[in-house]
Amino acid sequence: MHYRLFPALLFLLLTHVFCLAANPQQADGLRELAVRYEHGRGVRQDYQKAYRLYCMAADRGDTEAYYALGWMYFNSRGVAQDPSVAAGWFEKAAAAGDPAAKRMLAVLAAVEPRQDPLCSTLKKQQNPNRQQIEHWVRVWAPAYGLEPDLVLAVIWAESNFNPQAHSPQDARGLMQLIPATARRFGVADVWDPSQNMHGGMAYLQWLMQRFDGEVSLVLAAYNAGENAVESYRGIPPYRETQNYVKRITRNYPKPQHPVIGNPVISMIGN
Repeated sequence: MHYRLFPALLFLLLTHVFCLAANPQQADGLRELAVRYEHGRGVRQDYQKAYRLYCMAADRGDTEAYYALGWMYFNSRGVAQDPSVAAGWFEKAAAAGDPAAKRMLAVLAAVEPRQDPLCSTLKKQQNPNRQQIEHWVRVWAPAYGLEPDLVLAVIWAESNFNPQAHSPQDARGLMQLIPATARRFGVADVWDPSQNMHGGMAYLQWLMQRFDGEVSLVLAAYNAGENAVESYRGIPPYRETQNYVKRITRNYPKPQHPVIGNPVISMIGN
């Protein structure tokens, strides 16, 4: 098996940027990436990516993301025009003190605000059900350059969709982050399902880059650590890890996962 080892500098850059995306205190970083995709600044304009990133920032309570989502619905940017949903987002932004949102609410005074059905945030939901988790994986995973089916297979194997799962090895939450991995990817509250999923997906994407999308190696590294995979130059001879890889690949049988550009990686090159 062959895989590429990144130089130390790129390793540090990737770690820094993934922490930016995973850290709930860095919603501004997600919003800034969304702005770039919305307006085509240094990247190809992509309203759908912009929407997903704004949604991720909104999940972290970013007021400017609330307004941006309202504006996208008001102007039909990447989503079907819907004044009611636009008003719902402007209402959230206005409640947080955004003066522009208050002006937009005046424009939409005759409209009944309603919640965005595609981006109702997980904030304060400590026990989302499986349907909610699957919905959010399908919204968020593409922003990390990940296929949702792989992320769902990992969550199933790690925690069986239980946000309160806690292993004897001190792995916690939906994607079973140990404290060191949680810190590494900027997860402030590992028991917050949203933060936990963002941290787990950031780690998976980092492993995708490190092991060139070779699924078995990525999964082995997620379970046993990238150092073990590098040391054995393949799947380590640990029964737990070997069974783990087999279990997930039964649900996600692709041997290779696309290693594609995504909003986080694009931040480095543009």
